[in-house]
Amino acid sequence: MKSFFTMCAAIGAGLVVTSFALAADVQYDLAADAPQSVANNNQPTYTRGTLTAYFADTDKKDDVKKDNKSAEESTNGDMTNAPASCGCEAPSCSSEAPSCGNEAPECGSETGCGSTCGCCNDDWCDLGIDNCWPFCCCCKPGDPCTLQKCLTPCCNDVTYGGWIGTGFYTNNDPLSFHNGDLLSFWDHPNDLNLDQAWLWLERKPNSKSCCWDWGYRFDLLYGVDAQKTQAFGNSGFPNAQGYDNSWDNGSYGWALPQAYIDLGNDKWDVKIGHFFTLVGYEVIPETGNFFYSHSYTMFNSEPFTHTGVLATYKVDDKLSVMGGWVLGWDTGFDQFGNGNAVHSGFTYQASKNAKYSYMMTGGDLGWRGDGYSHSIVADFTLSRRWEYVFQSDLLDTSSNSNATFDGLSYGTNNYLFYTINDCWKWGTRAEWWKGNNVDGRMHSFYEIATGPNYKYNANLTIRPEIKFNWCPAEQTVENAAGGQFSNVIFGMDALYTF
Repeated sequence: MKSFFTMCAAIGAGLVVTSFALAADVQYDLAADAPQSVANNNQPTYTRGTLTAYFADTDKKDDVKKDNKSAEESTNGDMTNAPASCGCEAPSCSSEAPSCGNEAPECGSETGCGSTCGCCNDDWCDLGIDNCWPFCCCCKPGDPCTLQKCLTPCCNDVTYGGWIGTGFYTNNDPLSFHNGDLLSFWDHPNDLNLDQAWLWLERKPNSKSCCWDWGYRFDLLYGVDAQKTQAFGNSGFPNAQGYDNSWDNGSYGWALPQAYIDLGNDKWDVKIGHFFTLVGYEVIPETGNFFYSHSYTMFNSEPFTHTGVLATYKVDDKLSVMGGWVLGWDTGFDQFGNGNAVHSGFTYQASKNAKYSYMMTGGDLGWRGDGYSHSIVADFTLSRRWEYVFQSDLLDTSSNSNATFDGLSYGTNNYLFYTINDCWKWGTRAEWWKGNNVDGRMHSFYEIATGPNYKYNANLTIRPEIKFNWCPAEQTVENAAGGQFSNVIFGMDALYTF
């Protein structure tokens, strides 16, 4: 009974915070689409964030800002068309900085990093660090070099490409405690890992016509991430199962995380086959996340893939509704037991700068038993520089075979992103997650991850980060799991798209 009231309190708190946040109508006049909804470079577009989204609109927003400058502030020529500098120029006090009145901080003569925090305009809380080393070292990313441009530049109907992600981290990321235990994405520490070598092929149906059109999508993955992305929810769990499980090669493996037929027109989009879940904020493809690491919530409380039918209906420019039927969680063209679940939700553009989504699964979830899960995500564009994302998840399941495996977890994730310039972004994730995954009892787990994304060019992004993990019931958890939970991890990867 105590855990039930605690769960209700957590859900209520998440909904209250979301409701208050949505009630505040941000007054900044930004583009109708918040940065997270944008993808470029012919990379796949996901229903959640994409890594390219953090960089996609920077040039456009800078051009808008520069076009609004007065003639007196443009004495050095047409700044909009000026070539970007690839070196660190000597910082100076610029008259182009927005004026905040007498209390506005001045440009420091030593560092050149002036803050305009408090200005009520599109530069709200501009930290002014884009003139500081190393952030001043920035070239315009330019146009990406893609496989499709090299091989079939005239083919627009069918698109394809991929990426290679390789990285290093200094420790297991809880709830992983032993190398290769498949209990987190970071379970091979102190090695240079090929995380994802990914190829995708896609034909999208025509979304500008009322006539129905068809398409398809295939994704193929090789790397240490593959074994966490395979159809591990197929019949036979928790033993070896699934067609792609037999493709393993030690700690490396292959996976086919998506393979579906796509039917659609200007209002409808219907996927039939094997596809990524809509639940949550973080995604499996590395191009879909700001951070190299993942949250507890994403790995322990959310499905990764489904097999079934999923339809999306675009009500208007603000509201889209999703609904479908799936064979439980993480199945690939198979059904675990009587896996039979609803997968549905909606996305709503509350204002120019606020987006809201609710996604759920309910029914027989297959290997997770009978139950219900949902994820609530609110995304706020606070200014040209700042973006905040709030997420709240709930999972409640009852095992079909053993009550020991009954699952209950809930928590909140907070993401804060700051755009420095065309090349540099900074992000911080703070998470509280509570679950009974370790010893069947409810424990709270906390983590904070922070670090920059550096876009060296249009194809290569480097993502260093530092992650802090801790648990109030540390000794209990460590005794049950046989490994250390509270730790500090440094990780960094390089992600090259093509």
